Order: sequence, then C-alpha cells, then structure tokens
Amino acid sequence: MKILLTGANGYIGKRLLPLLLNQGYHVFCCVRDPDRFAVDIYPQEQIEVLKIDFLDADSVKVIPDDIDVAYYLIHSLSASTKNFDELEKIAARNFSNQMQLTSVTQVIYLSGIANQEKLSRHLSSRKEVEEILQKGSWHLTTLRAGIVIGSGSASFEIMRDLVEKLPVMIAPRWLSTKSQPIAMQNVMEYMMGVLANEKTYDQSFDIGGPDVLTYKEMLLQYASARGLRRWVYSVPVMSPRLSSYWLYFITSTSYKLAVNLVNSMKIDVVCRPHQLGESLNISLISYKDAVKLAIKEIEDGRVTSSWIDALSGNALQPGIARLKAIPEDGCLSVRHIRRIDDPERVWEKVMRIGGSTGWYFATRLWAFRGFLDKMVGGVGLRRGRKNQYELQPGETLDFWRVVDVNQSTKRLLLYAEMKLPGDAWLEFEINGNELSQTAIYKPKGIMGILYWYMIYPFHDWIFRGMVRNIAK
Repeated sequence: MKILLTGANGYIGKRLLPLLLNQGYHVFCCVRDPDRFAVDIYPQEQIEVLKIDFLDADSVKVIPDDIDVAYYLIHSLSASTKNFDELEKIAARNFSNQMQLTSVTQVIYLSGIANQEKLSRHLSSRKEVEEILQKGSWHLTTLRAGIVIGSGSASFEIMRDLVEKLPVMIAPRWLSTKSQPIAMQNVMEYMMGVLANEKTYDQSFDIGGPDVLTYKEMLLQYASARGLRRWVYSVPVMSPRLSSYWLYFITSTSYKLAVNLVNSMKIDVVCRPHQLGESLNISLISYKDAVKLAIKEIEDGRVTSSWIDALSGNALQPGIARLKAIPEDGCLSVRHIRRIDDPERVWEKVMRIGGSTGWYFATRLWAFRGFLDKMVGGVGLRRGRKNQYELQPGETLDFWRVVDVNQSTKRLLLYAEMKLPGDAWLEFEINGNELSQTAIYKPKGIMGILYWYMIYPFHDWIFRGMVRNIAK
C-alpha cells in the first residue's frame, strides 16, 4: 500500500512514520525542507521524500497519482496570530485539488475536538479544513483530539514548564476549563487503527483518554506524578493577552503559539461517545500514567519529536541549505583554537552542548542573554534540545538552530535565532588534535556593526572560556 504522509517532519508525523514503515507500507513523505528531514535513519526502499509547500499550488504537483491513503497533518498554529486560519484553508484546498488527480481512496485527518457552539479561531479553523476535505472524491476519516500528552507536545511541555518551575501558580480563569487529554500512544493506535478501515470511512471520531479534567487538575496531577507539592490559584482579571504573555515568559512556548493556545483553553474539549476504541481494542491510558510515560521518555533521551523544532522565523523558510554556506564577504568573526588529547571524547562534549548540559562557561550570562531575547520577543533560551545525546539538522538548540552536523568530519554548525541586527553562526570543528570554535556574524546596517563591536569583549571572553572547558 502506498501512503502519502503530509507533515512528515512535524510532531505527529515523526511519530507515525516508523509505525507505517514497520507495517511494510511504502510512504511518500511531504516536507518543505528535505535538509531538515533525517531520511537516512529509515529503510530507503520504503520511503520517498517529496519537497512540497502546500501553500504553493505548483509544488503539490509532484505527488504521485497512485496513492492509496493520505494522512493530512498540516497545521499552522504556531505560524501566525492573525492569519493562520487562512493559511490552513489555502493548504487544504491545494491538497484537495491535487489529490483529486490521484487514486486515493481514504484521507485521514487529525483535527481538534469542536463540540461547543462558540469555538476559538484555532478550533474553527480545524473544522473549516475538515469541511474542505469532505468535498473530495475519497472517504474522509477525521480523528478529533484535545490535549495530547507526550514528550515534546506543546501542551505537555507547557504544563511541564509550569509545574517544574513554579511552586505557586497564579493562573487565569481557564484553569477551570474541562478537557479530555489523550496519551500519545493512544493517538498512534487510533491513527493506525483507522488506516484502510472501511468501518471508519466518512465518519469523525472524538478521541480522548479516560479522564475528564480541568487544567488545574491536570497541573496538580502532573505534580503528584513527579512527587512535587504545588499550589494553584486562579484569578478572574487576567485577559487573554496577559495570559499569553504569562505563558510566553514562564514557559518555552513562542508568543504566537501561546496566543492561539490561550484562545482555545477557554473552550471545553470533551469527547462525544463512540465505540471506535473498543472495536480497535485500544486500552486507554490515564492522564497520570501518560504523564509518567512522557517523563520517562524525556529522562531516557527517547524524545522522537518535539514542537520546538517548528520554524520560528523567516530566515529558515527558504531551507537550511542556504545557511550551510557561510557568506565570505561582509562577515566579522572571532576564532579560538585549543589543543586536545582525546578528539572523540571532546566531540561527544560538543554534541551534548546546550539544553540541560549548558554551554560549559558563564552559564548565568547565557541565561541572561536568553532572558533579554525573550524581553524583545525572541525565542529565549528555554527551548532546550530534543535529545541530549544526538543532534539532527533542523533541530533547535536553545536559541540556535542546528544547520549542519557531520560526524565523520566532526563539524557542528549552528545558526542564531535570537533577535539580532544581523545573521550569526557558531561553528565547532575538530581537525586532528585541534578544536576550533568560530563565531561568525554578518551585520545588517550600522546598528549591526555597532552591536558587534559593543559585545565583542564579552563574546571573546565567553567563547574563549567555553572552548577551554570543552577541550579540558
């Protein structure tokens, strides 16, 4: 069976792909930037990568015409606070128009629970996309999920940030909103269970776990699962905008995502009953057990996908390939070189940089730089990294983006995503018994040049200390 997987580089897509391959299916993976997709880790005879931007009607023409089933996993929630719903409708129409030219018999769409009369823009957009997909000549199966509890999911990571960092929480009124969270494992069971299942054709199903909880109850149960004592209080005066800023500054979420999530948090998302779970023999995992499973994945370094890898700015939209070749003209740089005795061990330290490991020198200054970046609307330092031992191109690393990782030549190249009046790279290379670290900066205008020379003494001191400690 030939399957089209849209959003193959996204949070759900990365989880679903290995399951499809394990069943022996041939999968066509739709990604905007193939350089951000680690195709080498999958069986090459079962997978093909298609470079597609579903906002571009011409790019979808590469979709083969002999597709059997398609998964529609495209969402623009973190792309914009203003027109994400319009972007989602454009993508859905382009997908539908092209799929009409194929032999596809089933489209599986992962949507959001939308059972209230008054919906947020986020949930209204998901419903409008479903209506567009229903007009096709195929059989549509829609799975509507609320909060997904799994390592790396945006909702779970927000709750984790709040509970782990704040012993006492003063939160908005949406703490009393009811939700029916579902474990990531159960989501995958539903996604696989409806595949080519004629009993699910032309139907929609709300999928959730066994527990209906308020957000306050979810925060307190998370704390209980972690053995933490937490106190949560709600206040009636916090506006949606203040709520969004509250999440933005305390958690690792972006402001755009925080705004869209807060608007949805005011709506109850409780499932309508159905028998799909029973017919597929799915054993629903409780919220507390789902939290424990997600935490274990994080502690074991087995986070398959994370929302933090979503693009956060326009610089990466054309693809990371253009950032691998650092400009030769107009750049300023500082390089530090140290002799090393054990290149393999030093390379392991380089590959573990950032996240919980830190940056090996002036940790508080790195944290302060992240705080300043948050204050001006940047990504800050809280995104961390998905896996503490491995890095792949396109992944985030605190306020950097991994542009290139080469194990054979021992080169790591990072691109800065903090707010800067220019473009910046940080490169680590090991040649023989030498470790070199180079900070490269291409200023934009006079402010960019002034910025470089103002912070040059601090950069020189910090980077010198960092490379010294890595080489020890």
